[in-house]
Amino acid sequence: MAPVNGVEAAGQAPPTGPDQPATSRRWWRWLLAASVAWAVLLGALTWISVRDDPPTVREQRSLSEAGPVIDRAVGELVAAAGDTAVLTPPEVDRGCRVTPFADGADLSRGVDVFVAAGGERALLEQVADRLPAGWRAGVRVTSDGPRLRADAGEFVTVSGGVEGDGRVRLTADTGCRPVGDGYAVPAIGAAGAEADALAEALRALGGPAAPAAEPVAAPCPGGGTARTVRSAGFPAPTSPAAALAPVARVPVLDDPQAYAYRRGPVTVVADLSGDLVVLSASTGCAA
Repeated sequence: MAPVNGVEAAGQAPPTGPDQPATSRRWWRWLLAASVAWAVLLGALTWISVRDDPPTVREQRSLSEAGPVIDRAVGELVAAAGDTAVLTPPEVDRGCRVTPFADGADLSRGVDVFVAAGGERALLEQVADRLPAGWRAGVRVTSDGPRLRADAGEFVTVSGGVEGDGRVRLTADTGCRPVGDGYAVPAIGAAGAEADALAEALRALGGPAAPAAEPVAAPCPGGGTARTVRSAGFPAPTSPAAALAPVARVPVLDDPQAYAYRRGPVTVVADLSGDLVVLSASTGCAA
């Protein structure tokens, strides 16, 4: 039936012109092209922003930029922890994802602190009280025991917890960052006093005469440098405390898990918590 005055008869579907499928295909091609162009534009703007704009989030601060912040944070932790703070080597963990398009790395640095068994929470609270007020440090009790949390700034987080009887681990962590130029280890210099104290303790315990591991360092908040040298593990004598007594100038800790003493400005710690004894000699920071 032909339309009357341009109006279709009731119940009759409008005609489908031969060009309608082509129009639909053109529309989808245009939409796809616009979506691809928009994605490319967003990617280009993100790259330009990361390259040129001042960093405003952690993902824009590279590992090389975060390195000095985490080093200073570790110095603050050493100063707050006291004599038996032992620096552990920095760890760079590669393979995390900064964005879906970019790989990154995580930098963490640690400080082990030895106390008499039962004094772990008191040590964490002491550290929290001594850290800079701007860090908003605090200790709360969790199902895993007391935990310290603090913010060292520049998206560097600080945490602390009990690693075992008489042992607390304090950690500063950058989170996943672009690698940039990588992490530059702080300048250390010769470990004269620490190396001498470690060698003396090794002789007293009958330990290996092999050279100590590379020193680890961090800048102290009041100036100077905290440093630690550490031995490899070796079998402990029957009574490590008795063997070290002749060279222990000023004993500061005598516990089944650790023995520590001062030798001038250096604190020597014998970690007795494992199957092998590990010796460390450290120069700390004034609190």
